[in-house]
Amino acid sequence: MSIDANLTHIAIEGGIGVGKTTLATRLAEKLGTNLLLEDIDDNPFLPLFYQDPDRHGLSVQLSFLFSRLKQWQPIIQQDLFHPLLISDYVFAKDRLFAMTNLSDEEFALYNQVVQAIAPELPKPDLVIYLQSTPETALKRVRKRNRRMEQSIGLDYLKKINEAYDNFFFHYQETPLLVVQADRINFADQPETLDMLINRIRHMGKGTEFWADYTT
Repeated sequence: MSIDANLTHIAIEGGIGVGKTTLATRLAEKLGTNLLLEDIDDNPFLPLFYQDPDRHGLSVQLSFLFSRLKQWQPIIQQDLFHPLLISDYVFAKDRLFAMTNLSDEEFALYNQVVQAIAPELPKPDLVIYLQSTPETALKRVRKRNRRMEQSIGLDYLKKINEAYDNFFFHYQETPLLVVQADRINFADQPETLDMLINRIRHMGKGTEFWADYTT
């Protein structure tokens, strides 16, 4: 199955537990193209952060920053955007989580590190934002049963979802497709993938919403 030849990078975004990695993987398989997944399991500070976020917020954030930069360096150098690249995050999420989880002093230090080492990365051609209620996200987190996520609570998911909603409410950098993920689960409803691809083909240049999964 083919898609718009002008698209070189589609990024899937959303809060914890909304199905970003599942959708990115299924979409890349369906289109037969490159896949870039975030290295969550390789962050040694993430389990510690979930147990004590105030103590380990800066450590986990800097670890993610370095990991994401390491992932993107060969992609930029080798121009691997041909064929299409599907990723399960946008690099801007690093700052979003930093703003949400760090104190003012830690965030100031984080910004200094970013300004010193982070290059200007190319923007996606399309971002798909999977929007979900915290309650639905929590159910999916519990269902996938990752040991380090067992301490995640509803209050934290609410905070993350609010940060994402605010970020994408003001987002204008690229075309944006907002998908209401409460009503759809790409893991359990594979037929909806073809509907999504069809919806992508008809995307305009601004922000659009997809909630009618019959078209």
